[in-house]
Amino acid sequence: MLLRKVQQQERRDARGKLRIFFGFAPGVGKTYRMLQVARAARDQGADVAVGVVETHRRSETAALLDGMELLPRRMVLYHRHNLEELDLDLALTRRPALLLVDELAHTNAPGSRHAKRWQDVLELLEAGIDVYTTVNVQHIESLNDVVAQITRVRVKETIPDSILDSADEIELVDLAPDALLQRLHDGKVYLPEQAKVAAAHFFQRGNLLSLRELALRRTAQHVDEDVQEYREQHGVSDTWAAGERILVAVGPAPSSGHLIRATARMAAGLRCPWTAAYVDSSTLGADSEQARQRLETHLRLVETLGGRVTRLTSSRVADSLLDYARKNNVTRLVIGKPTHSRIRDRIRGSLLDSVVRGSGDIDVHVIRGDVGEPDSRKDASPSIVVAPLHAYVQAAGIVAATTLLGLAIRWTFPVPDLEVLYLLAVMATAARLGRGPSIFAAALGVAAYDVLFVPPYFRFAVADARYFLTFGMMIGVGFVISELTTRLRRQERGALAREERTAALYAFSRDLDMAPDRDLPSQELQAVTSVIARRASDVFAGRAYVYVPDATDALGLSASFPPGSTFDAKEVAVIRWCFEHGRPAGRGTDTLPGSAYTSTPLSSGGRTVGVLALELTTHEPLGAEPRELLLAFARQSALALERVRLAEEALRSQMRANTEAMRSSLLSAVSHDLRTPLASITGAATSLRDDAHLPEITRSELVSSICDEAERLERLVANLLDMTRLESGALVLKKDWVPLEEVVGSALTRLEARLGERPIHIHLPDDLPLVSVDPVLFEQLFVNVFENAAKYTPAGSAIDILARHRGEQVVIEVSDRGSGVAAGAEERIFEKFSRGTHAGVAGAGLGLAISRAIAQAHGGSMTARRRTDASGSTFSISLPVLPPPAEPADAHE
Repeated sequence: MLLRKVQQQERRDARGKLRIFFGFAPGVGKTYRMLQVARAARDQGADVAVGVVETHRRSETAALLDGMELLPRRMVLYHRHNLEELDLDLALTRRPALLLVDELAHTNAPGSRHAKRWQDVLELLEAGIDVYTTVNVQHIESLNDVVAQITRVRVKETIPDSILDSADEIELVDLAPDALLQRLHDGKVYLPEQAKVAAAHFFQRGNLLSLRELALRRTAQHVDEDVQEYREQHGVSDTWAAGERILVAVGPAPSSGHLIRATARMAAGLRCPWTAAYVDSSTLGADSEQARQRLETHLRLVETLGGRVTRLTSSRVADSLLDYARKNNVTRLVIGKPTHSRIRDRIRGSLLDSVVRGSGDIDVHVIRGDVGEPDSRKDASPSIVVAPLHAYVQAAGIVAATTLLGLAIRWTFPVPDLEVLYLLAVMATAARLGRGPSIFAAALGVAAYDVLFVPPYFRFAVADARYFLTFGMMIGVGFVISELTTRLRRQERGALAREERTAALYAFSRDLDMAPDRDLPSQELQAVTSVIARRASDVFAGRAYVYVPDATDALGLSASFPPGSTFDAKEVAVIRWCFEHGRPAGRGTDTLPGSAYTSTPLSSGGRTVGVLALELTTHEPLGAEPRELLLAFARQSALALERVRLAEEALRSQMRANTEAMRSSLLSAVSHDLRTPLASITGAATSLRDDAHLPEITRSELVSSICDEAERLERLVANLLDMTRLESGALVLKKDWVPLEEVVGSALTRLEARLGERPIHIHLPDDLPLVSVDPVLFEQLFVNVFENAAKYTPAGSAIDILARHRGEQVVIEVSDRGSGVAAGAEERIFEKFSRGTHAGVAGAGLGLAISRAIAQAHGGSMTARRRTDASGSTFSISLPVLPPPAEPADAHE
């Protein structure tokens, strides 16, 4: 713990300090106040620079900039307008001790390093530069909906709440709404035309009052967090009544309902948070079923009224309540009036008296229950668990065995104080059989000891009065031991239950971490939701269904367990309500309790990413502890789903980045290849146009050049279009059964001019089966491969084309006589825009990439290797051999 605090402090010291000047509306004086503080720091010798300050043509604000170091702003051209932005690189290079950056919620111009100015500020802070900045309450993300509801204006520029929470200091710049309206009227906020519009809409007095209250509350919340952090760091246990906090002690008694409602009214009047605490005391027996149900009702009432619920486990109720109150800086503690007799307080101690005496600076409010409530002290109090009859029989057997042992010892050895044997018997009975049998054993042991070992023997009479003390000790020790044993048993059950919950959460977390990563986000989502459904079904003993939204936010079933479980379509409305409102619904809740399913939202970061629906096998709704386990289960599930969503977004971002990179590579790669044939075509056509007296041979050569370059340009554009279709998934195969020699021959015919005088050696066996391919695409595959071979094969050298039937595949090999594939480049040559280094080789480097993609689209493959018998390379295309098509019945008629 100490090491972690030291490390946190070191990180804080290395990071710059952020001071936010916070206001409730434009014009309250945030920038003016920031400049005043900055000038005072500069006068004291601090290194201060101004990164961005917007004066909005206010002369008083502009005057404060005189003499300050102004960093030049970066000019950005956007839609023919020059926009001035913070020059982040210049600020990092200049590295002042303090930098002023106005309007934290500002959106940077396109082309900036960061989309938002608050991201620039974070980078400045990480560089160790202190930053002063300004922001209004309407720019806080969590308050955006509230502000829109108040002002009917939706603010688009917002900052995350974490920025405000992480600020080292927040200074509230406040101004009375009437004074602000006067400033608006005097033209000190906006120009007259803008001021009229603002006064009619945003700058209404009611709006300003509400925004001012929001700003004050948000600032007070930040200050309260600072106070709590200081108290934890310095170990302060005394109550500081800087802000009101209320704690109410609740239990299964019916009067707790009145305490809860009274506390909610008190908290609403004081406008402060409140918490309901239930202390699970192991000194008490098991509660009755009616009492447990009533306790669950009370705890749900707390959540409904907006309070927090905390469960405490302690054998001393008063000490547990007071410890929690001091740790959380509670100022008021609400407790109910005692309704039991004074005798119980004298025996067990008074809870009220202990709380009042130990409260110290905490105010204690004692409230009575509802008038007319039935006296339920009997069922509200812990009840003793009645042991079965055979337990009492076993207790009697233990006492009988002890009595026989005592008689044997007395007849053999004259040993006094044999009552110790009965104490041992009581302890053994309490350990094995519980409270009731142990008390019964103590009473039976006293009777046996009196009759058989205390004179006069065989009579319930005592000659010596000192034996009465012995009998009392035996009864008392038996009672105390039984109480201690019962307490240990309850603690053991509680520990086992907590261990089971912890083990279930651990196993669930482990399964989520071990969920197999998939290539597609949809497959990974399916794997995660399957784990959620399976674990939820195991832990809560019922059928589990996981609903998640799709790309259009339509809710759909993603996984269920047991597999094949059907979900009642009538219950989908409950699932949808739970998803839309982000609150539990269905069975065991206050919303649509008639549903057969308990629906729990899976929320992360303020947004609902799914719904977990449980169809329990029991007829009773989940209790408080299983419900808490379900909420923890839902939080882990939401984090896992959010991880999948973020991974999907990262994949989309990576795809967009790859697309941009490919577009840039495409432009740079094909720009020269497009210009070269266009230049040749333009030059030849211009010569034909401008010179009508060219010789016929020259004119023929120019026309041939135009045709050749046009064909070259057409092939390049076709390759680009094919690659686009292949990568976008828009390619649709139109397969047909064709002989291989037909496709090869068609490709060679198209390249007859390019192949020139290079001999073509073709070996296609007659027994080759028909292949099921798209003839057009496969012809393009061969065209690209043959053209690549022609580029690298010198004139006069042969190109070999060989095909053979190997197993369930047809393999076609094309071998050239070029320089050969370089070692280690067998895969790289199939990458887009990968070109050879041979002199005179031109092209965009797409042909082989397209050929491999076509082969893979047909279920085949394409590889390259260096020839071993001669120089050059061999390209192998493999295609699966499919069953031939069935012949029509009348084919031979």
